[in-house]
Amino acid sequence: MPHPTRVRLHSVATAPGRKVTWLELFFDLVFVAAVAQVAEPLRTHYSFDELTRLVPLLLLVWWAWTGRAVFSTRFDSDDAIQRSLTFLEMFAVAVMAANARESLESRSSAGFAAAYSGVRLLLLVHYWRATGVHAARGLTTTYLVGHGAAAILWLASSLMSPDARLATWLVAFAIDLTTPWLAVSHNVRVPPHPAHLPERFGLFTLILLGESVVAVMRGIESQETWSLRAATSALTGIGALFAIWWWYFDRAHATGEHHVRSRHDAVRLHVWSYAHFPLYLGIVIAGVGLQRVVALAGHSPLIESDFVMFAVAAVFLLVGMGTIAATTDACDLATTTDESMSDRAAGSDFLPSAPQMEV
Repeated sequence: MPHPTRVRLHSVATAPGRKVTWLELFFDLVFVAAVAQVAEPLRTHYSFDELTRLVPLLLLVWWAWTGRAVFSTRFDSDDAIQRSLTFLEMFAVAVMAANARESLESRSSAGFAAAYSGVRLLLLVHYWRATGVHAARGLTTTYLVGHGAAAILWLASSLMSPDARLATWLVAFAIDLTTPWLAVSHNVRVPPHPAHLPERFGLFTLILLGESVVAVMRGIESQETWSLRAATSALTGIGALFAIWWWYFDRAHATGEHHVRSRHDAVRLHVWSYAHFPLYLGIVIAGVGLQRVVALAGHSPLIESDFVMFAVAAVFLLVGMGTIAATTDACDLATTTDESMSDRAAGSDFLPSAPQMEV
């Protein structure tokens, strides 16, 4: 028996100019704060070894954010229940971040897994409420089964030994990652909003770049005397972040509309969204590295591991940005073509109509 629900399906027809809400932006800020917390140990130990701790934890934080962003771009449920669930999700993310500063073998990783499971279980409640939308029943069922099985494993892993916990994490994340691909056909029938989802990703990118600017500011603050080398390093750091912004928004056209009209479009959108993780990882690594460059300017030279980390950041940035650009250009071309056809059709309204014969 279908349960009563206030969840509605978003579409271009019902919300053509839909924008990110204030609550969604607040939600994104909490996740970016979690990213900063996860990356904090990297500021002390800027090395490849520390990167092995950062990558899986950052991946899970990003995946938790992506799951909710994808749900929100399809469904509208701005009622008391939805806001209460969002509040609980934000609290669970804060608990995740508080348990994300130690190694994966530490006791805190159990707390991280339990909190992450909480975030995913709350996402399942959102999808359960959306089962009342008949057109999306196939999609919501797929997500409930796939993400539900993974969430149970995440919760169970918090009670296991470190070795068993990490193995369970791999299985659970494999299920989590596979689930959206099983729902590709449903994405064509129930597509995400073409403008809202890119805007969410764009705003998250912008806030993350802002955190990197704050990192450069910390490097400036640590300088006791303002030397030419320190000033040049700070200027170069801000310039590098500005270049990433320019590349993402102007050159890669990452926030262009993504219309899903076929299975190929749905696959391309998946690749586009996944490509943001290496981009975000590259921004985090580069931001911490720029802070070190500015802080050490005039005091001590960079060591070999610093250059290795910058090279790793550059690789992630190139892979992420290149993939985003490749999967956006085709979408932009399709959108531009459609708009041109619409303009021509609209222009025909101004042509004189043929005379009508009266019978």
